[in-house]
Amino acid sequence: MSAKTKWVIDPSHSEIAFKVKHLMISNVKGLFSEFTAEVLTDGDDFSTAEISFSMNSASINTGNADRDAHLRSADFFDAENFGTISFTSGSLVAGGSSDEYTLNGNLSIKGVEKPVSLSVEFGGTKADPWGNEKAGFSIEGKINRKDWGLSWNAALETGGVLIAEEVKISCEIELSKVKG
Repeated sequence: MSAKTKWVIDPSHSEIAFKVKHLMISNVKGLFSEFTAEVLTDGDDFSTAEISFSMNSASINTGNADRDAHLRSADFFDAENFGTISFTSGSLVAGGSSDEYTLNGNLSIKGVEKPVSLSVEFGGTKADPWGNEKAGFSIEGKINRKDWGLSWNAALETGGVLIAEEVKISCEIELSKVKG
């Protein structure tokens, strides 16, 4: 058995983003700017990854201060009482090619933990100009926000609702191998 290798997220080269339909006609994109992650692998084998990820729910940024304040409120993330959104991996299952996986785990928002499955594309590993080993991943998925108690909405006079229930998750992740 190989020794455990520790990897940590490189926040300056990673992005945690989401999109949700607004007025049922366009998408609004948002980002979380404060997050951490630790990944343990057997040697450099990412198929054995044990992932622990968390982000500050108050670090949400959609480019609109009023909307961001509403998203931080009890109507949505209730960031004052539930400051952390977290994900812990369960399994990483190989997909159709050697760089595609399904990541299964538990997502916790507002104290509610639910299983999720995310699509992962492994971009490979490479040493940066300073000799640090890096690994890249693209992660996509969809969740229903109501499953985590994010149920605020408003009916539209013309039919439909202000905000869709489905949230698309899109992450670009760069990990740094911890030396030593």
